[in-house]
Amino acid sequence: MRAARWHGEKDIRIEEIEAPTAGPGQVLIDVAWCGICGTDLHEYLEGPIFIPPHGHPHPISGDSAPVTLGHEMSGTVAALGEGVEDLTVGQKVVVEPYIIRPEDQNDEQYNLAPDMNFIGLGGNGGGLAEQIAVERRWVHPVADSVPLDEAALIEPLSVAHHAWVRAGSPTSGTALIGGAGPIGALTAAVLKGKGLTVYVSELSELRRQKVVDAGVVDEAFDPREVDVAARVRELTDGRGVDVAFECTSVDVVLDLLLDAVRPGGVIVNESIWGHEPKVALHKLVMKEIDLRGTIAYAHDHADTVRMVEAGEVDLKPFITGRIGLDEIVEKGFDTLINHNETAVKILVSPSGKGL
Repeated sequence: MRAARWHGEKDIRIEEIEAPTAGPGQVLIDVAWCGICGTDLHEYLEGPIFIPPHGHPHPISGDSAPVTLGHEMSGTVAALGEGVEDLTVGQKVVVEPYIIRPEDQNDEQYNLAPDMNFIGLGGNGGGLAEQIAVERRWVHPVADSVPLDEAALIEPLSVAHHAWVRAGSPTSGTALIGGAGPIGALTAAVLKGKGLTVYVSELSELRRQKVVDAGVVDEAFDPREVDVAARVRELTDGRGVDVAFECTSVDVVLDLLLDAVRPGGVIVNESIWGHEPKVALHKLVMKEIDLRGTIAYAHDHADTVRMVEAGEVDLKPFITGRIGLDEIVEKGFDTLINHNETAVKILVSPSGKGL
């Protein structure tokens, strides 16, 4: 089968590799769509980060570069391995793409397990291939009513859902999101679905308009034209927002959130940083701000899938491109790196059948 393989920094190749089979306890999936994630961009530009370097296999997967990329995937069940009896061939599914030791998989915070990594980064195949075999534990069925292209966004939506959980699972109050890229936009969708008043600060006119048109924000600000911190204080009777979410890995955005959040408020950092940021800790100290980290998800997929199936989140507006595997660098990575103001989420069809 064909797959997009990471060989090194700025070196992704479309190659023919052996197709997988469903081993005991596994599900073989025909991949319909796979999104290109911000983490994939970091690996392309600055990697290896999560990817095990060549000659240094991951302690759980046993894989090292080159690896098949892609962890935001949807598809249909192609075959069931021995012992898997609660799914059917042809059923729509999404993948929670973890690489975790069996003894750690039922921990409350399994996302923090030792040597945790992700399918499509740390090995075990990837969604940027025509098929993938995944442990049943990480396969989540979705209703037939959910289109498979939209289902591919359930993985990043679960990242947003987990950030909401890390913020204290609020169901009211005000929130400011720094950045309306894929994770920022989906965070807005979760927050709005949970009942919050949502503001966003974003440079890209297209991205601002996307979240406004999708109905997931109450106001979207261009920080070049608006003093965002002052504006949100106006909108919150001088207090500032209750919670804020950093989704850009840009120092000035984190600083803006420190100014915009109310005393005693919470900031959740969702970004993967490629550099060490400068943080104005004096602002954090004087306002007793709670700055929290978040990584991926844990026990989030069930509620995330439910929100999508119930129509509490509409994922369609955030899909801005659909491409084939051969176009992944030119129309995928290049667009998201050099022209990211023109796109939110670009999906790849490994087989080309969805195009």
